[in-house]
Amino acid sequence: MNRQRADDGRSLRAATAAFQRPALSASLVQLGVSLACFLGACALMYVVAGRSTWATLALGLVAGGFLVRLFVIQHDCGHGSFFRSRAANTAVGMLCSVLTMTPFAAWRRQHAGHHGIWNDLDRRQSGLDIYSTCRTVAEYRALGPWRRRWYRLVRHPLVANVLLPPFVFLLLYRVPFDMPRGWSPERWAVHGLNAVLAAIVVGLGLAFGFGEVALVQLPVIVAGSIVGVWLFTIQHRFETTLWARHGAWSPVAAALRGSSYLRLPRPLEWLTGSIGLHHVHHLDPRIPNYRLRACLEAVPALRAVPGMTLWDGLRALRLALWDEDRQRMVTFREAARRPSRGARAGSPCT
Repeated sequence: MNRQRADDGRSLRAATAAFQRPALSASLVQLGVSLACFLGACALMYVVAGRSTWATLALGLVAGGFLVRLFVIQHDCGHGSFFRSRAANTAVGMLCSVLTMTPFAAWRRQHAGHHGIWNDLDRRQSGLDIYSTCRTVAEYRALGPWRRRWYRLVRHPLVANVLLPPFVFLLLYRVPFDMPRGWSPERWAVHGLNAVLAAIVVGLGLAFGFGEVALVQLPVIVAGSIVGVWLFTIQHRFETTLWARHGAWSPVAAALRGSSYLRLPRPLEWLTGSIGLHHVHHLDPRIPNYRLRACLEAVPALRAVPGMTLWDGLRALRLALWDEDRQRMVTFREAARRPSRGARAGSPCT
């Protein structure tokens, strides 16, 4: 059985390998269009900022959508999948990081760690999975009353997915809050990015007024961070996902069963860089985002994975705990209704 699973995994990865090579023209076009649309929306916001606050905020939603697209490009650069050249990936990743306000070097290193532990119940405490990690029902019930209330508060959809994302991108990413002392280059890169951002804010403030800068830039980063965190949250925390103990965990099964297949309308899939096809990405992180759809359509096993609609993705925000008995994500209310038999020794990731 294990040999058969290994053979199936090798066959799948051999099938996806044909989609790994980035196309320079496609990467440049995607980068150029995304930058042009984002910067154009921001420029238009400055034009209307003194005339209509509501029009400015509406345009902020548009710019926030393209900011998510630029974050996906930064994400691909972190995987070395957007260009063949490591130097080009680093340069474009750093460029995008100025707009997304996300330190590229640190995020790249942490995200690489995520790709080694996702949905592994025994490796959740590494600090590499700040968006998609969760507690089990048994762990939640073992908490004291106040810690349980605190956990429910920070996991409430309005707190976790509306209030916290702007806080993370605007403030938490300004300090090397979770980086080991040994990550000196990444820690210095955070301060370097902060200096660039400060220079941009001062320059824009002197040119347009600091009030106008706040009216334009804050809605963009708020909208982009909320949508981006929602995407990253539901990629591994949806009802039918699979979490497994380390001894039963396998990367292929965790990709196909522990990563989302979000069936967005094609315009939204384009805007989000097809990152909703997350099971394809986790199976082969070297595939650039603009080839994920082609890979999905070419490999039947990838299309056979159960998908989520946009509505399913929104409903998944209520799911906060992994129930090892029921082998699915549950809400706090569901966890309270059913007595727990405690954590099992292992759950097969097959």
